[in-house]
Amino acid sequence: MNVVIRRRETSLGWGALVVYLGALALALGICAVLLMLSGKPGLGGLAILFRGAFGQGYSLLDGLVKAIPIFLCSLGVALSFRMQIWNIGAEGQFALGAVGATFVALALPGQPWPVLLPLMFLAAMLAGGLWGLIPAGLRLWLGVNEIISSLMLNYVGILFLEFLVFGVWKDPGSFGFPMTAEFSPGGQIGRMGPALGLNLGKLHWGLLACPLAGVAYGVFLSRTRLGFELAACGEGERVARYANLPYGFLVLLVMGLGGALAGLAGSIECSATLGRLQPTVMVGYGYTAIVVAWLARLKPWPIAFTSFLLASLRVGVEVLELRLQIPAAFGQIMEGAILLCVLAGQFFLDYSVSVRFARLRRADSAAPGLEERA
Repeated sequence: MNVVIRRRETSLGWGALVVYLGALALALGICAVLLMLSGKPGLGGLAILFRGAFGQGYSLLDGLVKAIPIFLCSLGVALSFRMQIWNIGAEGQFALGAVGATFVALALPGQPWPVLLPLMFLAAMLAGGLWGLIPAGLRLWLGVNEIISSLMLNYVGILFLEFLVFGVWKDPGSFGFPMTAEFSPGGQIGRMGPALGLNLGKLHWGLLACPLAGVAYGVFLSRTRLGFELAACGEGERVARYANLPYGFLVLLVMGLGGALAGLAGSIECSATLGRLQPTVMVGYGYTAIVVAWLARLKPWPIAFTSFLLASLRVGVEVLELRLQIPAAFGQIMEGAILLCVLAGQFFLDYSVSVRFARLRRADSAAPGLEERA
């Protein structure tokens, strides 16, 4: 038996959808088995998961709210991935964005929202962008692997946020809980429902940042010279140097822009969802963004869909945790299983696998003429 692997000359077309759905089904099957191993109903648990994620209107709205920061972080991560620059630091950049926005909100509490919110967003993007430039500079000038440096900076950023919340920014009236004072009304992003006369739950105006960022992402990559150079640099640093492209500048650009998008996500989350800064703002959106970027193959519309899918599954997992009393880590296990299965499925998008069975040759026919010689 011979296994023959060949690179596909043409795309699978609609077959790619079948591969992705099969990979997703396999990942959910793995999760069902894990539930059964822990003494919980496997298929029943998946039914609870999907009803909690997609079964009711408020669940879909909650998923959309959670998808906003995931989408923005995913765009930033995907931008650097296109250059084969592995930015694993969206979580820390998210934290620094929340810190930057909080600094402005606490320093200028009496300003109206047309003044305060843009300043908060600007400070958040600046803080997140500068945090993203650190691993870029370490790579360019000291040869430090950006995967390690950006990952380690996540912990520094999160601990810096906790240092501020437990220390100098802690609200004296919080009864000992680690949180800042509540932002003034001008520093809080309002909800969309009351303004539109609809019951939209916690859905807020920060949603508008997603289509704006998505369109800017697509236009930048497909309609600008820098976007073309960025795609060319994705073939490798040696190719970029040979083509005389500004490789170092582009590395700083994508890491800075990626950090700015993650910082914007952090500012929106603490302003719209919490109305203040507290450690619970860090729920792993930056790490989920890495999964989303890979699943969506770095394209904006698939990133939007995948962000909503994983955000809705987060909502479903929360319901599952309450109904079946399973550990909170189950959601992270599910995200990891989905990523691994989809990445394995992408192999079949690029390569075709065929099995050939060789016929067994008879021993007497292997050496013709032996009888004649005898």
